[in-house]
Amino acid sequence: YVYISTPYLILNKEMENAICQACKNGAKVKLLTPHIPDKKMVFQLTRSFYKPLIEAGVEIYEFTPGFVHAKTFVVDGEMATVGTINLDYRSLFLHCENGVFLYKVDCIKDIEKDFENTFMVSMPYTKEMVDKTKWYTRGFRAILKVFAPLM
Repeated sequence: YVYISTPYLILNKEMENAICQACKNGAKVKLLTPHIPDKKMVFQLTRSFYKPLIEAGVEIYEFTPGFVHAKTFVVDGEMATVGTINLDYRSLFLHCENGVFLYKVDCIKDIEKDFENTFMVSMPYTKEMVDKTKWYTRGFRAILKVFAPLM
């Protein structure tokens, strides 16, 4: 399994394909993003990536109690990262973001438990919700994708 928490999800094609392929290869992938945005354009852009991810089998949760700013990953209870790296172009290629890679250490259980507790208070975002998105919202999100590397 792979658990991912990021406040800003702006994927390039390679990242999107890697996440989708993980699901297709049998990994359970859960993604946590904010339900309450701090940047409305980035929030709309984040949601523009939901459809292909959900169709590939990714479970998407939006944190409803407030804004989630965690940037963490857990893989199979053995590996994790905690740091400042968002899943967006600017964090990965322009800024000097960093994270701590953890491997087979006890604190990974705590990170995993935090994910599980957070998923319980978060809203699952479903294919039905994606399908009910109004045409003009989908159009706006498509336009935002053109500017994704700048956001």
